[in-house]
Amino acid sequence: MSFFDGLKQQFRSVIEWKNPRSDLLFSQWTDNGDEIKNASKLIVGSGQGCIFIYQGQVKALITEPCMVDLATDNVPFLTTIRKVMNFFESEHKVSLFFFKTSKILDQKWGTTSAIKYEDPKYKFPVGLRAFGNYSYQISNPTEFFINVIGTQASFLVDDFRSIMSARIIHPISDFLAESHFSYTEIDRNRNEIGSALSLKLQSVFKKLGFTITDFCIEGTSFDDETLKRINRISDVTAEAQAAKIIGMNYSHLQQLEAIRDAARNENGAAGIGLGVGAGMGLGQSMAQAFHNTQMQSPSLADDSMAKLETLKKMVEAELITKAEYSSKKQQILETF
Repeated sequence: MSFFDGLKQQFRSVIEWKNPRSDLLFSQWTDNGDEIKNASKLIVGSGQGCIFIYQGQVKALITEPCMVDLATDNVPFLTTIRKVMNFFESEHKVSLFFFKTSKILDQKWGTTSAIKYEDPKYKFPVGLRAFGNYSYQISNPTEFFINVIGTQASFLVDDFRSIMSARIIHPISDFLAESHFSYTEIDRNRNEIGSALSLKLQSVFKKLGFTITDFCIEGTSFDDETLKRINRISDVTAEAQAAKIIGMNYSHLQQLEAIRDAARNENGAAGIGLGVGAGMGLGQSMAQAFHNTQMQSPSLADDSMAKLETLKKMVEAELITKAEYSSKKQQILETF
């Protein structure tokens, strides 16, 4: 029985890639091992291509749907095929690889690790992660076979995604180093970054036989160390803005906060013996803050409304307590 099955295979009439899996990009035709004997027709379907390999070299390439009559059609590789299409064992092995010519749409990408670069504005190291989507197409099957497939019998969409993730880090790092975008500018410039990266990736993947299209960045995030630095910058910026609003410089604001924290620390030195001194220091600092505000705005020196407004801003900035605010407010109202 096995003899007749083998004999039947030798007289096989058609070679074709029937119903390929959706995730299969490149696949060796293995209906009868890697031997091509007495097949009479080669059918290449819509969205498919075919490469003929003989003795490890690409001998012919079909990129359009067609049906080739291996016995009569005048195609470049017929002579070679006929030489190896013996009745039983072929003297030399040949291979046919089918591949998809259609575009692979809406593929996801993401950086496998944080991309490191120095923020050009704040001069600290940034760790950036990014993700997005893209489409691609096998544009040069010969280069793809030589540089990617090698001895593999198949190549999947997931295999390409692994290559994409590994090769995207370097182009992004180079672009961020050259573009001088601060971390605060990354999100609003995602389209520009995506377009620039698309061009860089084109040259990288062209060598592998692919064309990248519709590349975009959907989102970004920072690693934990970068977030700590960003949060610290945000806190300092907010404190400096609060100091500006109430007419102080940032250094004076820090002194007031240090005195306030010491006065509230019941278990520390302030609670043991410095409570009164710290309270007096806080009062003197408050007076100095009012003095600074008055010096900056002499025309408002006797204006009780201005004093009350400044006092309100100080309690909102938590530079004084509500009790201290009420007491000072009462003193100002008593001057009417």
